[in-house]
This record gives sequence, C-alpha cells and structure tokens, in this order.
Amino acid sequence: MTSDIQRLDIQYRTLFRLTANGRIERENDPDRSAGPRLWLAGCAAGNVVGARADVADDVAAEIAALAASEPPLMHADSLPRHLDTYAALLRSNDAKVGLTYELPHGHPWIGRANRVSSDSADGRDLQARLTADGMPSGMVALGFRTVADFWPPWCAAIVDGEIAAIAFAARLSGVGAELGVATVPAFRGQGHAAAAVSGWSHSPGLRSRQLFYSTDRSNIASQGVVRRLGLRFMGANLRIA
Repeated sequence: MTSDIQRLDIQYRTLFRLTANGRIERENDPDRSAGPRLWLAGCAAGNVVGARADVADDVAAEIAALAASEPPLMHADSLPRHLDTYAALLRSNDAKVGLTYELPHGHPWIGRANRVSSDSADGRDLQARLTADGMPSGMVALGFRTVADFWPPWCAAIVDGEIAAIAFAARLSGVGAELGVATVPAFRGQGHAAAAVSGWSHSPGLRSRQLFYSTDRSNIASQGVVRRLGLRFMGANLRIA
C-alpha cells in the first residue's frame, strides 16, 4: 500500500520534469513553464523538498538541511518554520502556500450535468465541433483558445449543450496525474466543476496513476469543489518562484 510520503514523491515527479540528480528542470506541462525555485510539500509522515536546477548547489544543500528539520506540513494552516530563511536564500518574496488532496479513482458521480470525456465518441465529436465552429467565448476567457488546450485525458460537464466546466490533466507522468479544473463564469457555484472532476477520475488512462488535486490556500472556490467531492486532505505545500 502506498504511503502519503510516497504519494508526495510521486506528486513531485508528476508536477515537474527533473534532472538526473532530482532537481527541478521545469514544470511538467505542454507549455514548458518555468518551475518554482523551491517546492516543499508535507504530510503526517514528513516532507518532500526539491530545488530548481539553477539554484546554486550550496544554497540547495542549505535548503535541504533546513527542510530536514521542518515539522511535517500536515495541517491546512501549516507554514514552514524556515519560510523567511528560504525566501532570503533564494532572494525572493514570491511564495505561495497550497493544499494537496488525494483524488480516488472512480469517484462517485456528482451532479446532473452530462459528462463528455476525451476517450469517448462523444468527446471526439465535441473536439471536431469545436475545431470547426471555434471555441465558445466562455472557454476563451478561461484561456482555452483551441482544443489543443484541452490537455488529455479530460472530462467536460455539459449543460444545455454548452461546456460548463472541464477537468483535465494539468500534469501527467507515468506514475501520477495532477488535476486541473476550470468553470465557465456563467456556470460557477452550481457544482459543475465537481461533476467534471468525478467524471475525470473514471478516465481509463488514469487507472494506473496516483491522482492529485492541489489548490492555493487562498482559492476559496477550488476548496468548495474539494468539499463537494469530500476529498482526503494530505498536507500543505510551499512554492517559491
């Protein structure tokens, strides 16, 4: 049985492309985004830490030593004891605290929205229609310019023929998948994001992967989705850009 500290290691290897020595090269996304200079995540069993490849070796070693003495970031209000020191070492005040939840496979269906997944005939029909007709304005406003931005596997919640929300693989590795979810503004607060997420958890391509749902501590709407789904909290995490 996989422990939470093992799950955090899987999450680390899912979120980021790593160098041969385990340092962060970049985000593991199709956009090849720059990764954080520091990622620290915890659970009741301990913490997992990683520094970006361009952080000086002596600074990375000092960060690792400090992280080894950190109390586990196991509570929703946990803050790293050495947060100010990390920021000073990295000469950055761009720090964000997040929360990590475990998403089970085959989560019970939530909501009444029709669900369309990327691995279905309906999903292929939806992609063809959007390619021919263009992306709806509500999706464009969320940053989805073409169907190429629907990172598979994905699952959309459809209401009255329109995409209300979409859940997708924000990060995907051979061992894990990090959920991304977005709701069209006109459909927010109606449970459609939770419907899309529950559908996404049934994706055949995810069955062999550990599933994660992470959110910023300040993202109240995203935490509302977590409550609707009843997801198990694992621990807090820190990113310093």
